[in-house]
Amino acid sequence: MSLRSIVLLLLASPALAQLPPATVTSGTPLAIELDRDAALHPGAPLQGHLLYPIYVENVLVLPQGTAVLGTVEAVQPDRSRRTRAMLGGDFTPFRTPVVRFQSLRLPDGTSISLATDQTAAGAPVYRAVAPERTHGGLIHREWKAALDAGRSDLAYFIAPGKRTRLLDWVYSQVPYHPQRIAAGTAWTVELTAPAQIPLRPPAPAPEVAQHKPHFWEVQPMPPADPQAGVWRVEANLAESISSESAVRGHIIHAVLARPVLNSDHTVALPQGATLVGSITQARPARWFGRSGVLTFSFNQLILPGQPARTVETRLTGADSATDIALNSEGQVKSRPHDRLAIPLLLAVMASSPLDRDQGHAHHTDRKNATGGAAGLGLIGTVVAAAGGSPYVAAGIGYWGLARSVWGRWIARGQKIAFPKDTRVVVETIPRQSAPMRPGQNP
Repeated sequence: MSLRSIVLLLLASPALAQLPPATVTSGTPLAIELDRDAALHPGAPLQGHLLYPIYVENVLVLPQGTAVLGTVEAVQPDRSRRTRAMLGGDFTPFRTPVVRFQSLRLPDGTSISLATDQTAAGAPVYRAVAPERTHGGLIHREWKAALDAGRSDLAYFIAPGKRTRLLDWVYSQVPYHPQRIAAGTAWTVELTAPAQIPLRPPAPAPEVAQHKPHFWEVQPMPPADPQAGVWRVEANLAESISSESAVRGHIIHAVLARPVLNSDHTVALPQGATLVGSITQARPARWFGRSGVLTFSFNQLILPGQPARTVETRLTGADSATDIALNSEGQVKSRPHDRLAIPLLLAVMASSPLDRDQGHAHHTDRKNATGGAAGLGLIGTVVAAAGGSPYVAAGIGYWGLARSVWGRWIARGQKIAFPKDTRVVVETIPRQSAPMRPGQNP
């Protein structure tokens, strides 16, 4: 072989490694989570990452964790939150950011422009995982719910991120404080124009260290067994559903967001297939703290270019902007929270000023401050300590107790809502004994 041939071959080898670009179509949802705190003002930069990988024709084109850059385009007043805060002595003019994401940064440093819609519905993502089916009566289920509530409360103080939670609590006690967009805030945006993504040969998967989940973490689901005809399907809801408006029998759809593979790595269920199901139970949130209830399931699977097939499914996971829980039957409720500890603590603090110690003025001031803090945070502490009247201090404290009891025991409970493009996970059991493949005749 001549030297010229060798040089041409070497020059051509990088081009051989290049694959034709993939087109991520308009309307594709991107779930993006903020990496670090960001300023809350127009023009502030945002840096996040993809919560889920993006596939095109069953090929991975954007891995999970791909960097996404954007900006805050505007801020809107959050009047309902401001009203609730004022009742607790916080007069901060709360605002909601309107954001837009404009570019991706690939692992090799390549920047890709994006065209996405604006969104203001940012919130942390709570991932609910259904437990394994268990046997037991009402007492057993209630006991488990109480344990879950206690675990959640304890995790608030010891789980990672406690410094941020402490700062948020301190902010809630002062009458005015700075605002920020907290790390972990997530948005789901849709592409408004196709995006061309250059493909690279797949890199070897990095070794992931085994991690034993802490008790406060959502327990991971065990791997599905494709040989047994059980597939774990990740899909995006094609429409919004809510416990407040859904009715039993309402038809819903979800689109597979990633392909499901057989054990031999062939495609069992292609990306873009559609699950069709219906609402099986819906109950709106009611007074006295009763949360909404929503249950839905999918019973048909439509592969591209093929008729619908009957399947059996169970909802095993879902993302939500509010803290929700799934039971083993796939029913969605709000996660149970402690309804006794906080009101009892506030009751003790509110009654403290009425417990007088004769001849101990510093004890009296301290108890007045404790009662005021229970009702209006820092403002209540200053007013109660400066006023000197135990009845004023106790009155401020009982105001805080009344707000707590109202919110936990009397007001409407939490509604269950899943916006369009919410990621859900279902276990699908086809009626056919063998795994389905694209192109297989029914």
